[in-house]
This record gives sequence, C-alpha cells and structure tokens, in this order.
Amino acid sequence: MVPLLVVLLLALLLFGAGFALKALWWIAVIVLAIWLLGFIVRPTAGGRRGRWYRW
Repeated sequence: MVPLLVVLLLALLLFGAGFALKALWWIAVIVLAIWLLGFIVRPTAGGRRGRWYRW
C-alpha cells in the first residue's frame, strides 16, 4: 500500500511540475513578444528616440 501511495504522489508531483513548466513557457513567450513589440513602437521623446520602459 505504501509503495502505491509513493508512486501516486510522485506522479502527481511530476504532473504538477510539467503543467507549471508549460505555463511558464507560455508566460515567457508572451513577455518576449511584448518586449520585442516595445522596440517596434517606441515613442519619440523630444526629437530623439526614447525608451518605452522606465528602467
């Protein structure tokens, strides 16, 4: 009974980790797309090209 519970717990942990990693990949792709889009649509500030972020 204990080995079965250990295997089920391990499967649950691996499934959760796989789902989290897939979600993180999608978030990373969206952030990269927004970051690249920021270079395309940069506002001009006083005749010179400004940064679209405030870092």
